[in-house]
Amino acid sequence: MNSAKTVVVAGASGFIGTYLCRRFREDGWTVRTIGRDGAGGSTAAWDDDAGMARVLNGADLVVNLAGRSVSCRYNQRNKKIILDSRVATTRALGRAISQCQVPPPTWLNASTGTIYRDARDRPQSEADGDLGSGFSVDVARAWEAALTAADTPKTRKIPLRIAIVLGRGGGALRPFATLARLGLGGHMGDGRQKFSWVHVEDLYRSILFLHARTDITGPVNVASPDVVTNQEMMRLVRRAYGARFGLPTPAWLLRAGAVLIYTETELVLKSRWVQPQKLLDAGFAYSQPELGRALLQIAKGTA
Repeated sequence: MNSAKTVVVAGASGFIGTYLCRRFREDGWTVRTIGRDGAGGSTAAWDDDAGMARVLNGADLVVNLAGRSVSCRYNQRNKKIILDSRVATTRALGRAISQCQVPPPTWLNASTGTIYRDARDRPQSEADGDLGSGFSVDVARAWEAALTAADTPKTRKIPLRIAIVLGRGGGALRPFATLARLGLGGHMGDGRQKFSWVHVEDLYRSILFLHARTDITGPVNVASPDVVTNQEMMRLVRRAYGARFGLPTPAWLLRAGAVLIYTETELVLKSRWVQPQKLLDAGFAYSQPELGRALLQIAKGTA
């Protein structure tokens, strides 16, 4: 049991944050939060530096998940909101931690596996991955730069380059499952783009692992080693949800549909091949290492 430990989860209101808070509490942690609304001794709001410092002071671990969803059209207004929601909150945490008399020893800050280029030739590890270009990569770079710039010499800072998170009751799986049920669960584009993912439970377990492994520094890729193509991913989704067939969606139709449903095709057409080399080298053991099994359990409501 970790009854004496305290974690601060920033941006705790979404699917991932809610899951992490529940799991921390189940494992005996005291959970404090930072978010848009803050009141009381265990919570603070983003615009309250003194309140954040109070919540952070003496904590064993900080996990920052704050960031506006990227499932929207990338117009200038939304781009600014997406960028500010990541960079400004990271800077605010840095200011608050610098004011702590007893600063937390470890700060894990969300980043994204999308920071790497569209990769179809080889996996992208922390050591040899090539950073990409474009708006999403620019956001990831700025996000990580804000973490690096934070003046917190007594706090180890790790950007978590998280792959697409799957789990029961939320995450990125829902739209794929809906397409499968409607008979539209075929491959997207040419179907050869890679799909990197991680089960939300393994995201939680990797956070505990990194908290304990104080020798690990720098960016960490949080993904399952079981990377598949989009075509294989959609086949496994159809199997999990009992869909006998699935019509493929060509790239041109995805682009037209993205305008109608107010999102970006990058979310499904970019090839994400994220290799979690640091976790593998350190001996991290996955609870959900295989996509097919994970999807079956999620569809049945057991994972």
